[in-house]
Amino acid sequence: MISAYKQRKLTFITFVYWFLLLFITAAWIWWFISLQQQNDQMRFYKLLQLNKDDAAYEQKLFLVNDEHSRKTAQYISEGITFVILTLIGALFVYRSVRKQFMLNRQQQNFMMAVTHELKTPIAVINLSLETLLKRKLDEEKQQHFIKTSLQETERLNELVSNILITSQLESGNYLSTKESLDFSELVDKCVIYFTARFPSRSITKNIEENILINGESLLLQLLINNLISNALKYSPKEKPVHIKLISNNNTVLLSVIDEGVGINEEEKKKVFTKFYRSGDETVRNTKGTGLGLYLCKRIAESHNGKISIVNNQPAGSIFNVEFKV
Repeated sequence: MISAYKQRKLTFITFVYWFLLLFITAAWIWWFISLQQQNDQMRFYKLLQLNKDDAAYEQKLFLVNDEHSRKTAQYISEGITFVILTLIGALFVYRSVRKQFMLNRQQQNFMMAVTHELKTPIAVINLSLETLLKRKLDEEKQQHFIKTSLQETERLNELVSNILITSQLESGNYLSTKESLDFSELVDKCVIYFTARFPSRSITKNIEENILINGESLLLQLLINNLISNALKYSPKEKPVHIKLISNNNTVLLSVIDEGVGINEEEKKKVFTKFYRSGDETVRNTKGTGLGLYLCKRIAESHNGKISIVNNQPAGSIFNVEFKV
């Protein structure tokens, strides 16, 4: 209901905006026509005052026509200038307002997603702890509830890390401490972490050893974790996720490959936008906040790299992060 109201409101504002723009443009055109008519009348009156028997008739006629032509050129140039400036300003305002509306909508979706992402693990952890506290369970069930609580704690940690790092990067307050590090070892640790966290999922790897890169360990770990988490999230549980790391001359290529539903071409242009998530937030089943891939792009760019998406065959997506070293 609220979404429909906001859509109608945006439609009404857009209609009023374009109506006023057309009115202003019409006013400029009317102003030009009026001035030109006045210019024609002045020329007509001045021509009536000329005497053809006057020796200077030709010179005076030329001056009258020249003045008329100059004023016409002046009105045309001023009119075109005003119309162009009006249209440019109107286009700029329209795009700014529309961008602000879209940003507000994305922020609302983000708040809804964050609320859900926070409440769900907290509720699970709270229920697990209450169960452990109130009931006497055997060792196996205790381990199950403890493991579940730890997994939900990791979810909270990932969410908080994404939000904090994004905020610090955008404000310029993040103090980067780049150093030469073993990127192969870092990727391998991330794969081992997800393999232990999701034992029922098939996570394979092909990691070339001793690949060194100059970077920030924490940021690169967030990059890898977000890509693997995204691949697990958007692919069926029975499908594998493959992580590949290779080096070639002065290039290091990290690929995270899944066999999910894939991403259409239009979505590929948007998934790295902050807060962007396809679909309706109120009926979404997939977890997330719309910050993960945006953060991946920021981290890649801050490490002299770029991130891209290509289709996997026969199904799924391949996220490639290419670093220049």
